[in-house]
Amino acid sequence: MTDRGAGFWDRALDQLSAAWKDIAEAALDRRPGAVRAGLPDDDRERLRGRVAACIEARGGEALARARAAGVGHAYLDLDTAGRRRFLLMLAEDFDVDLDEIEREARALLRADDTGAKRSLAGSLRDAAEAPRMRLFTQFNGLPEGLKFLVDMRADALAGQREEPLLLRIAEDLRRLLSAWFDVGFLDLRRLTWDTPASLLEKLIVHEAVHRIAGWDDLKNRLEADRRLFAFFHPNMPDEPLIFVEVALVDAMAANVQRLLDPEAPLVASDEAEAAVFYSISNTQAGLAGVRLGDFLIKRVVDELRRELPGLRTFATLSPLPGFRRWLRDRLDDAGMLVHAPDGVAPEEAPGALAEALDRSTQAALGPWRHQLTVLAARYLLDEKRGDRPVDPVARFHLANGARIERINWMGDLSEKGLRESAGLMVNYLYRHGDIAGNHEAFVTEGRVAASGDVRALAKAARRDGR
Repeated sequence: MTDRGAGFWDRALDQLSAAWKDIAEAALDRRPGAVRAGLPDDDRERLRGRVAACIEARGGEALARARAAGVGHAYLDLDTAGRRRFLLMLAEDFDVDLDEIEREARALLRADDTGAKRSLAGSLRDAAEAPRMRLFTQFNGLPEGLKFLVDMRADALAGQREEPLLLRIAEDLRRLLSAWFDVGFLDLRRLTWDTPASLLEKLIVHEAVHRIAGWDDLKNRLEADRRLFAFFHPNMPDEPLIFVEVALVDAMAANVQRLLDPEAPLVASDEAEAAVFYSISNTQAGLAGVRLGDFLIKRVVDELRRELPGLRTFATLSPLPGFRRWLRDRLDDAGMLVHAPDGVAPEEAPGALAEALDRSTQAALGPWRHQLTVLAARYLLDEKRGDRPVDPVARFHLANGARIERINWMGDLSEKGLRESAGLMVNYLYRHGDIAGNHEAFVTEGRVAASGDVRALAKAARRDGR
């Protein structure tokens, strides 16, 4: 977490912890028992008993809810190591009973009567649900409980590399959150400079594509020729889930620095012909893998079409976040053909390009303009993981129904843009009449929609053996 985000996050945690402590104490008429930050073994066992009591709803649902508030309050008091121990306890001690699942499955296979089969199928479904899911549902019924579960999943995702068992927790929560964050439950809001500062601060913290330098930079991104939309959940009204930044311009943009230039002249909204989506950022790490962004773009396109019927072009200006790493790795393959620019001997070309990529400056990459553009087309159209492009941004937009329209040389001159994308940026075009067909072809056949220019670049790379 960045220093910029620590302040409001700490305040929110303090408020949530106090609220849940009050719920627990009001119902139980006593403090449920503090635990130490690292959750040593004796505290772990006590907390385990309290979790079991929640799941079994001893004393009724109201008391179970109060106990859940006490457990949640204890979790918030733990440090990183303690939370990981708690989540491991949920993964190990409150998982499905495989023997019970086997018994129910065998009984279902033996049953002859249709009514019995339906009943046993229900029993099998119940057995296949881990008991900890009941605890998660109880958390969701508490004030700010949905946000608590989103952040608990973020904790599980952060620790799963060192503790693979935490993947069970992350996956259980993903299934729940995918249902609770269905697009039908989400509100689309336009955020402006008049939006409360506490909410705007979160945009500064969570901008993941083109860092917001401060309040002046944010104000520039909220000018009259800009739009910023975010999805919200009714149970998290002050927490943007994902947001998209849009520039209203004369034509499809090729350079993000020009879009972000505070000195650039304003374009009258009713005279703009293109809406360029130049940044999409998730704000909740715990919602990774829960589909939000594709619905966001489609909703925003519809909103802009209603507001500004003169808009003719809807496109992105997007990075290629894995391109430089992919190419650098391939250059270690002696069989890769690299055409040398003037002044570089053919046999030295792979090493010279590798050196230019390592330096990642505009001056170092400049002589390789044609090579890098051709290889980027090859990367986008031909490099696959299964039957999908290896590039995550390409996968995202192609699945939404866009097509790869143009590759822009030195579209992002920032340090990050040069380091990750060799300065290149891509326009993905959302043409209203083609979105559904492009989406269907990509999802069912893995077919990549691309303009003739981009296809010609990729064809040149294949022909030359690059």
